[in-house]
Amino acid sequence: MQAKIISTGSYVPKKIVSNKDLEAIMDTSDEWIKTRTGIENRRISETENTSVLCGKAALDILGKATISADKVDLIIVATMSPDYLSPSTACLVQDYIGASKSMAFDVSAACSGFIYALSVAEKMLSSGKFHYALVLGGEVMSKIIDWDDRGTAVLFGDGAGGVLLENTPSQGSFIAEDIHSDGSRGLALTTGALPVSNPYSQNEKNPADIHLKMEGRAIFDFAIRSVPKSIKAVVETAGIDLSDVERILPHQANSRIIQAIAKKLKIPFEQFALNISDYGNTSAASIPILLDELVSSGDLVLGTGKKIILTGFGGGLTWGSILIRI
Repeated sequence: MQAKIISTGSYVPKKIVSNKDLEAIMDTSDEWIKTRTGIENRRISETENTSVLCGKAALDILGKATISADKVDLIIVATMSPDYLSPSTACLVQDYIGASKSMAFDVSAACSGFIYALSVAEKMLSSGKFHYALVLGGEVMSKIIDWDDRGTAVLFGDGAGGVLLENTPSQGSFIAEDIHSDGSRGLALTTGALPVSNPYSQNEKNPADIHLKMEGRAIFDFAIRSVPKSIKAVVETAGIDLSDVERILPHQANSRIIQAIAKKLKIPFEQFALNISDYGNTSAASIPILLDELVSSGDLVLGTGKKIILTGFGGGLTWGSILIRI
């Protein structure tokens, strides 16, 4: 059995916050943000938590596929901004959409989360024990960023997206993958610190700190070194050339990072798909939102067999690429 992508979907909050809006609440400017990141707008949740964004994206995916939720037997949610540490966001999504027969769990790999979740789901479906899997990436980054830190607050947005996988005896979607992690550099990007604190602890009684902290230069350098190698690895494994790849869908972290990656690979920047100007960095949600936009617009058509690469990088540190037939 092989796993095949049969539907895509997404959901973003209605509230649009522009760079001009941010000028009113922090010391920044529209020009500064655009020139350094490529971001012009982002969506910000006013009331909906991560599970709701993912649930609405899941309903969009199932609606397009005309598959009822009770046929789904696996739900994996990639997120670094869950509603709770427990229950998992995936379990909340299961209840939200009424997928009462499904196994559900979260994957925590930050901005690479959707890549990790896809890899896990593909292997679980290929075992033949699951038939339909919802793989979702969803974030409410606005609840974990420090709005007094202009270096990070301008970068992030909220949203969710995903795909529906079906196991099939015919040709599947997945061709090759290259996925890595490096915990020795993990403190370059952190959020949700929970220090040991109890009546017997010898640590200082430091409070928990939910806010995201990032060493911007370290993440930039890591991305432009690691991502090109990962992209090359999947095409080499598949025995094809980068020119055989229709589009590359990168994590939407920063347009400058993507430009640098294109330069290192010596391929046209236009081969990379971007929507960062509209949504900012939505972490684990960025790749599936982008994929759904391309499918919904007709730029990519499911079932055509065209080759695309999904590539993510982020906290952990984690990074990876998957070559698929769309």
